[in-house]
Amino acid sequence: MNDKAIEQEIQAKGLTAPRITPADLQANIKGCHYFTAQDGVHGSDPHLAQYTDKSLDLLTFCVLVLRNGFTVTGESACASPENFDAEVGRKIARQNAEQKVWPLMGYALKQQLHEAK
Repeated sequence: MNDKAIEQEIQAKGLTAPRITPADLQANIKGCHYFTAQDGVHGSDPHLAQYTDKSLDLLTFCVLVLRNGFTVTGESACASPENFDAEVGRKIARQNAEQKVWPLMGYALKQQLHEAK
C-alpha cells in the first residue's frame, strides 16, 4: 500500500486528529538533489577525474533538504547494469529518502502535542 492509498483510507475512516499527511511531508521539502556515486568520486577529488568504475554509476543518491535545513538521504542501487535507468533510480532514491522524513515529522508533531498539554 502506498502513501496515497493510506491517506485515502485515513480520510475515508474520518480520522481527523493531528497527524502528518503526504502533503505536509512534501511541503517540508525545500530542495532535492541527485547524484551518482561516480559523481561523488569525481567531485571529491579532482585527481580522481580519470578514475572510472561503471558500478559507481549504478548507485544513485537523493539528498532532501528540509525547511529547517536538516538533510535526509536516500539511495538506489541497481544490480544489473542492463536494467539501470537514471529516472527510475532517482525515483527510488527519493522514495527511500522520504520514508526517513516520516518519523522525523512524527516525532516533531508528538513533541508539539506533548508541549500543548
